[in-house]
Amino acid sequence: MQHQAVLKIVGILLTLFSTTLLPPLVISIVNQDGSTLPFVISYLITLAAGLLFWWPVRRQRNEPRLRDGFLIVVLFWLVLAGFGAIPFLLSVDPAMTLPDAVFESMSGLTTTGATVLTGLDNLPISILYYRQQLQWLGGMGIIVLAVAVMPMLGIGGMQLYRAEVPGPVKDKKLTPRIKETAKALWYIYLGLTVACALAYWLAGMSAFDAIGHSFSTVAIGGFSTHDQSIGFFDSPVIAGIAVVFMIVAGINFALHFSVLRARQLLTYLKDPEVRVFLGVLFSISVVALIVLTLAHTYNDPAATFWHGIFQVVSIATTTGYTTTGFHWWPSFLPIMLILVSPVGGCAGSTAGGMKIVRAILIYKQGRREIDQLIHPNALIPIKLGGKPVPESVIDAVWGFFALYTLSYVILALAMTATGVDLVTAFSAVTACLNNLGPGLGAVAENYAGISAPGKWILCVSMLLGRLEIFTLLVLLTPTFWRA
Repeated sequence: MQHQAVLKIVGILLTLFSTTLLPPLVISIVNQDGSTLPFVISYLITLAAGLLFWWPVRRQRNEPRLRDGFLIVVLFWLVLAGFGAIPFLLSVDPAMTLPDAVFESMSGLTTTGATVLTGLDNLPISILYYRQQLQWLGGMGIIVLAVAVMPMLGIGGMQLYRAEVPGPVKDKKLTPRIKETAKALWYIYLGLTVACALAYWLAGMSAFDAIGHSFSTVAIGGFSTHDQSIGFFDSPVIAGIAVVFMIVAGINFALHFSVLRARQLLTYLKDPEVRVFLGVLFSISVVALIVLTLAHTYNDPAATFWHGIFQVVSIATTTGYTTTGFHWWPSFLPIMLILVSPVGGCAGSTAGGMKIVRAILIYKQGRREIDQLIHPNALIPIKLGGKPVPESVIDAVWGFFALYTLSYVILALAMTATGVDLVTAFSAVTACLNNLGPGLGAVAENYAGISAPGKWILCVSMLLGRLEIFTLLVLLTPTFWRA
């Protein structure tokens, strides 16, 4: 383990993060909303800590290894959530305890969208902007942003990229150089954000709301500047724009890059993961619309259609936006939506969950086991997009699923030990582990009523989900720490 390299990179990343506190600081000064001092203090503390980490080891030139990359990623997300909580902790409005501040920061950075805050419409504008910005930074992963910058500082980033980017085929690069890969991802991410903000603004949002909601839409985060979320605008057009960009953000960003380079939209439909992703959204939407129509949940077919489609896409992509909420929907619909969220979006997207490609491979492996019972001596390869998938990838997917299930059970049992009911405990862990946000029971609206121990448990759940289990759990193994 190269401890000096780890400290140096964490210091650089923390220093970079301090600059993200400047936009909300400027907004606070311009609007005189009373949050200027908390942001000034937060900026100085974060900058000083970053320089303190970096200065003693600034001359260290060793390239970080893969093992170092895992430690840096986990350390940075933990450190970032802690320092990101400082503005919340120092703020007078809202007044937040340490567990609440860390929970809100972790929720933003992991794009979970679970919140302990109420009365959003009356909060200082700089705090509202800061929450949205946290999600935008966390959406693609601030590590990837740093990877594009660090080669200029003489520090390679491939190890960080492999530790951060999700999915079973994450070693594949879009361009020969990791710096160019990270830049390509961020150009696409930024372009989608700008397009989304313009669309929201043209549809009737204020400029502030349009920018803020574009941040959380493209990041598939779900934070809003209003208590009623997207329902505040009561606009089918705005809901439709959100649906389009949630779906786009739920698709592999590497595929977006390939489509832009080849200039062929049909590339999307040729991808098996995208076809399944769209098929899942369509199927769940049809079921939801049928049940909502039969139950006369809304007054007219148009309202049924746009509320139903919007809520299904929001929950299935793990965004977590709401219009009228889904926890009060009739019959099995609330449970169905909560249970579909673990599938999430495509690998390499900003969505949470296990990812569609893993679900496909698990299904194909199950089918193969059935076929082998009938033909025990047959060699049946598992194919994805017409190409055989290596057995090592299949093993990794099953390993992920086993750890995911075990983590889910342990965290849910731990939540029940805090005194909440079973529906609240299991839906809260489901929502946080899959970076979804809203749950059922006591967490259908917000997480303010959860106890301090419960919030710490859910913070662990959010971090596990954002780093897709392996990156965090590998640090708990004795093998990782052996020389």
